[in-house]
Amino acid sequence: MAPQENANLLKTAYIFPGQGSQYVGMGKDWYDSNPEAKKMFDRANEILGFDITGICFDGPEDELRQTSVTQPAIFLHSAIVFHLLESRRFDATAGHSLGEYSALYAAGALDFEHALMLVGLRGRLMQNAGNVRKGTMAAVVGLENDKVEEACREASVGGVAQPANYNSPGQIVISGDVEAVRKAMELARAKGAKMVKELVVSGAFHSPLMEAAKEELKKAIDAAPIGDASVPVYANVTAKPVRSAGEIRNALIMQLTSPVRWQESVMNMSADGIVNFVEIGPGKILQGLVKRTISGGAIAGIDKTNDTGVLTK
Repeated sequence: MAPQENANLLKTAYIFPGQGSQYVGMGKDWYDSNPEAKKMFDRANEILGFDITGICFDGPEDELRQTSVTQPAIFLHSAIVFHLLESRRFDATAGHSLGEYSALYAAGALDFEHALMLVGLRGRLMQNAGNVRKGTMAAVVGLENDKVEEACREASVGGVAQPANYNSPGQIVISGDVEAVRKAMELARAKGAKMVKELVVSGAFHSPLMEAAKEELKKAIDAAPIGDASVPVYANVTAKPVRSAGEIRNALIMQLTSPVRWQESVMNMSADGIVNFVEIGPGKILQGLVKRTISGGAIAGIDKTNDTGVLTK
């Protein structure tokens, strides 16, 4: 559904996807049709030191799925789409996990080059942390939050197991040590989960297993030229809006080992008067999560060049 006809009177949030939204061919239509997009893709190759453009356009898919590649690829696609939008009237923004960096770019708190450098570093550090301490993640569907949390607590006697993403009502991703997460999966099934599935990931994201990546990322975030945001940015770690540079730095550092409170973020945006939710970047994952979280919102997405009409319908 496109934003409502009187969208100019209603509050709009731009929301930005995270890992899992990537696909081979992403961004190629923008590159082929717009010299500004080509310039940003070419600059990204220089900043990152590898041909991210070629991997985005041609794969192979296995390489695009590598965390160190996926994260900058999704940020790059999202940033280019945002940069090229003719209509950019929005009142708030948020991003899922790495999408928070895209949201901060949109809100003017980070410029393109420094945001891409931070995302590239974050992806490498998270992939390395997954190699240092093997972990896993699992999706739990159809079980109340408190029961998933209880399953994680009970499984944690054998290692780390905790919620990593509160995505939407009845959809939580858990993360941690392999044995503990698999035990939590068993317990979640026993507590009545409709579906429990281990995910193919390179590490236990948004859990203490990412601690090895945190210190170096903190140094980079502290050194980066982060400014105040021009609009409220709903932070993953609190689900509440932040605007000051100090709040933004703290939220980005804590995010690495803390759960993504996406469901709460969407509910808080809605409670604060946001009616139009527009996903900017590859895929449609966040549109689905918003639909499952609130009713009455106008939800759209801009991924490809022919999607831009959704802002003017």
